[in-house]
Amino acid sequence: MTKRIAVVGAGAVGGYVGSSLADAGHDVTLIDPWPEHVEAIRANGMNLYGMTEAERKTVKVNTMHLTEAQSLAKQKPIDIALISVKSYDTIWACRLIRQYLAPAGIVVSMQNCVNEERVASVVGWGRTLGIIVGGGVGVDLYEPGHIRRGYAKRREIVSFYVGEPSGRITRRAQELAAVMDDVDTAKATDNLWGERWTKLCVNGMRNGVSAGTGMGGNARDRHDAVRRICIQLGSESVRVGQALGYKLGKIGTLPPEALARAGEGDRAALDEIEGLMVDGTDEGLRAPYQRPSMAQDMAKGRRTEIELMNGFIASEGARVGVAAPTHEMLTRQVLRVERGEIPPRPENVLVNT
Repeated sequence: MTKRIAVVGAGAVGGYVGSSLADAGHDVTLIDPWPEHVEAIRANGMNLYGMTEAERKTVKVNTMHLTEAQSLAKQKPIDIALISVKSYDTIWACRLIRQYLAPAGIVVSMQNCVNEERVASVVGWGRTLGIIVGGGVGVDLYEPGHIRRGYAKRREIVSFYVGEPSGRITRRAQELAAVMDDVDTAKATDNLWGERWTKLCVNGMRNGVSAGTGMGGNARDRHDAVRRICIQLGSESVRVGQALGYKLGKIGTLPPEALARAGEGDRAALDEIEGLMVDGTDEGLRAPYQRPSMAQDMAKGRRTEIELMNGFIASEGARVGVAAPTHEMLTRQVLRVERGEIPPRPENVLVNT
């Protein structure tokens, strides 16, 4: 039986995943609050771009504005609800879709940050799963109805980890991973929380820095002083995650223990990590236009997720007795940029913690 899929939040990630699933033949409905975006998709389809011509496609996908969601009551119930809104919007998004779920319907956090507990507070742990979107996806909604991928598509790298909060690999997790594999390589994991924190480490050392400096991914990682701030952020994130007992994977391409030591003064580890980061700026792997999601939000004048990302890492560190002063500094500085007190510039992150 074909599963009915709803994507709540058709921004960069939600729009890319939902449209790609529709292109693969799945029954998908996108739900989004941005009128111009919804109308552009209805009129012209979702335009997807990648780093190769083969990834260029226009997809016709069922799309509705948030105010039209009540029409779901007259349609087939939702089997899989992918939540892809900003973390601070998780609760209302789950409340919106909960009433339209099939009896065995599931709600899946496909977001940055750690939101499974928020999802479960609305629909219960029994209906809650998580999808970690790998850092190699890197998509950008740069105008209504147009999404581009900023990283090379490589099937040998896992782009989506699907997991149960319980840590069990269930049949439904495997089925969802098979669905996501139609977008890019996906697998079910028994380590949802470790994978979630691993992705938080990636975002924590990159997103806020680009938002606060105005720098794209390549420019950020090529800038010697800014790159060192990223490494310090990554080091603190790893140590907090380890103190919380999480099993961490590679932070993008970076070995977690080497990353932690690099921020603690280990010269050999620093050389290794810096070399990997600079190698990652190869424009055959990462497009020059690539910007992390928080930098996209800042450019659009939207509220960022800094408090639920770097602020959360700092607060979790405080809870387990691991200092994360660089995350505290970055949270303060990005909020200042967000409020318009200072412009985005590299100097914003090159301050005493």
